[in-house]
Amino acid sequence: MARKAREDTLSDDFTQGSIAGKLVKFMIPVLGALILQAMYGAVDLIVVGQFGTNAGISGVATGSNVINLVTFVITSLTMGVTVLISRYLGERSVERVGKVIGGAICFFIALAAALMVLLLAFAPQFASWLNAPEEAYDLTVTYIRICGAGIAFVVAYNVISGIFRGLGNSRLPLIFVLIACIVNVIGDLVFVAGLQMDVAGAALATILAQAVSVVMSLMIIRRQKLPFTVTRRDIGFNSEIGTFLKLGVPLALQECLTNISFLILCAIINNMGLEASSGYGIAQKVVSFIMLIPSSLMQSMSAFVAQNVGAGKEKRARRAMVTGMAIGVTIGAFIFALSFFKGDVPSALFTSNPVFIEKSAEYLRGFSPEAVLTCVVFSYIGYFNGHSKPIPVMAQGITAAFLVRVPLSYLFSLKPGASLVDIGMAVPIASVYGIIFFTVCYAFTTRKMKRDGTL
Repeated sequence: MARKAREDTLSDDFTQGSIAGKLVKFMIPVLGALILQAMYGAVDLIVVGQFGTNAGISGVATGSNVINLVTFVITSLTMGVTVLISRYLGERSVERVGKVIGGAICFFIALAAALMVLLLAFAPQFASWLNAPEEAYDLTVTYIRICGAGIAFVVAYNVISGIFRGLGNSRLPLIFVLIACIVNVIGDLVFVAGLQMDVAGAALATILAQAVSVVMSLMIIRRQKLPFTVTRRDIGFNSEIGTFLKLGVPLALQECLTNISFLILCAIINNMGLEASSGYGIAQKVVSFIMLIPSSLMQSMSAFVAQNVGAGKEKRARRAMVTGMAIGVTIGAFIFALSFFKGDVPSALFTSNPVFIEKSAEYLRGFSPEAVLTCVVFSYIGYFNGHSKPIPVMAQGITAAFLVRVPLSYLFSLKPGASLVDIGMAVPIASVYGIIFFTVCYAFTTRKMKRDGTL
């Protein structure tokens, strides 16, 4: 990877020009990559729903919750790498980027090995903790173990993508995930529809797709003119690991605990039977697409703000946050209307079972305000991430999950005649709390910056 550093190639300058224009330009490829990445689980569920078994739908839905948890933690850790690279670019300290990447290589290799052992050894426990329906228990274990065996490829993809987002380049990650998505679709059709491997085929297709994507991405990178140099001396457990982990670990902890709260929610719903479990699993696939707008907004905002903070342009960073909120809420309003009034339409893409479709639409009606509210929450998260201030993000995520979302979900499930509409409402209520929390933190930060003369 070592080569002459060039600053005019793959990195974009966010410190000048139109905020909305540059933010949207960067965000669109990020969104495209997330859409394609979400299609992994979606295609798995669609193909299993059409060519597999009813229990297979629950197995993929429940097992993918565990794999998604691991993936989100990895993504959060790589966010530390992304923000650090963006900050160094803003400071014009390009020589430090190589050391960041060299440290990240060693750290994430060790992490991938640990995660593989964890998923292979404890797959039955994960299935039990999630109250996987009896008919789907073995299938859930199979899905987790096969994905766990190939988790190194998931880690590698996210590290590579995080590096390039830090450089202000969101186009290459889009190419990487496009390759993976094509391979995954082909794999699902061959293994599930053709060879009738059901859940095992879906998991195998997912990991094969990630493997091909990583190999192809490394081949593409070798042909690029990179704006940094990585030498053999940079690759090792160096001081930059601690620097990006100071940001990444709190974010990963927050993401882990937040997703655990959704696993608890999954367990609560699984107790309601196979129909509710499968309906919720289908709804979660729809939700994974709904959340792509705020997720892409957050990732883009983190890199955008970090680069401007590094360049000493705090007011521009704040304007970017407000601009991001406006963009997200505008798009979110359309998604809210679709989810609330026509939730059965996207649900029908995953199964032809009318009961499963009805249950999925129920959950989406309760969940639908989240399409708007979470855009505000995630814009705040991107702003604080860009400032390397993960503690407010972590505190909000944990308290929203365990003081609001989980208790309300449980209480709503105890209501006589409780439906998935009731349980779905717990999610947007938690986001209302998150907006209030971050608004208070933002006001406090503003006063402090004014006192310090940095605003």
